[in-house]
Amino acid sequence: MLVAAAVCPQTPLIVSRLHDLRAACRATVAALHDVRADTLVVVGGAESAISYGGRTAGTLRPWGIDVTVGHGEPALPLSLTLGRWLLGDRAPDMLQSVAFDATPQECLLAGERLRKIGKRVALLVMADGSACLSPRAPGTYDDAAKPYNDLITIAIAQADPATLAGLDPARADRLWVSGRAALQVLAGAAGRTAFSGRLLAEAAPFGVGYFAGLWT
Repeated sequence: MLVAAAVCPQTPLIVSRLHDLRAACRATVAALHDVRADTLVVVGGAESAISYGGRTAGTLRPWGIDVTVGHGEPALPLSLTLGRWLLGDRAPDMLQSVAFDATPQECLLAGERLRKIGKRVALLVMADGSACLSPRAPGTYDDAAKPYNDLITIAIAQADPATLAGLDPARADRLWVSGRAALQVLAGAAGRTAFSGRLLAEAAPFGVGYFAGLWT
């Protein structure tokens, strides 16, 4: 069963520039370690759904950052590489990518499967909010982006899986919410269990929504 989850951004900026956000992410990961789960899984978006062993390597060199994690030839997508980097010396038991275009039902089912892989499961979920929050954003600025991003932020802060499960893929795509699928995996893993939520940080540099949150 799921006993705890952390949500952190999937941007290389937490390594190179966003020091306060990085500190918040480190705090969420430390709290995740404190629950002493028997199974730790990193979840993040990618082009396709693949399960990786906990020692699989990833690198940030394509993004101009000389950081490599894990062992062997780098194979992890960006989101999982960043999650593995945040965990530091503790390798997860599994790293699971979810396709950016996965349907909500596929994501919820994936989360349900993860919930059952151990007696005490903890998830580190790598997910961004909207990238249309300002004229400087990577996506086209959209007035609907902030309310939608706020909806996600509040759902993370209040440990509300139902709201995350209900995120509409078409709307998320229009507002460049790249973390939608990973957040819906979290919703599936949470199921009907009641969690206490805590938002440690929220930021939108360069018009992209980032958050660090914890469910316990």
